[in-house]
Amino acid sequence: MPQLAPSDDDLLSRRDPASFELFYTRHVEGILGFFARRTRDAELAADLTAETFAAALAGRRRYRREAGAASAWLFGIAMKKLADAQRRGYAEQRARRRLGMERLELDDEDIARIDALGESSTASALVELLNPEQRAAIRAHVVDERPYAEIAAREHVSEAVVRKRVSRGLAQVRARMGGRR
Repeated sequence: MPQLAPSDDDLLSRRDPASFELFYTRHVEGILGFFARRTRDAELAADLTAETFAAALAGRRRYRREAGAASAWLFGIAMKKLADAQRRGYAEQRARRRLGMERLELDDEDIARIDALGESSTASALVELLNPEQRAAIRAHVVDERPYAEIAAREHVSEAVVRKRVSRGLAQVRARMGGRR
C-alpha cells in the first residue's frame, strides 16, 4: 500500500530539515509567482521569496493548524513581506543611491541558489560565521521581520548602517554558498 505524502500541517509541526525542505518545495513556485506578478521585478520577487521562507522556517513553531491552512499562513507571511517592501521600497532606493550600493542582479542560477536556502540548514550555519553585527542585523530584519528603523534605534546606529550590515552579510552568505557577489 503506497504511503500518503505528509500534509503541510504535519511538515510544519516536525522540526527536521527534510520536512521543511518538502514544504518549501511544494510552495516555492507559488510564492515566487505571487511576488513576480505583484512586483514585476524578478530580483525583488526572489528576495521576498527568500525572506518569506526564512521567516516561515524561523516562525514555524507559531503556526497553528486550527487557525487555517498552512498555505494560507505562508501567503500571510508573503503579504506582510510584500507590504513591508512596498513601504520601504522608495526609501531603500534612495539609501542605495546615497550609499553608492548597486542593486543585486539575479539570473536563473542565482534564483536556484536562493531556492536552496529553504532546502538546507546551510544558510543558517553560514549566518553564524558572520561578524556579530551582521549576524544580529540579519536575524532582526530577515528572521524577526523588524524594520530597519527599529533595529537602528535599538543598536544606536543609522538605518543606513543597518542596511549595509544586512546587505553585506547576505552577500557573504551568498558568496560562501557559491553565488555571485
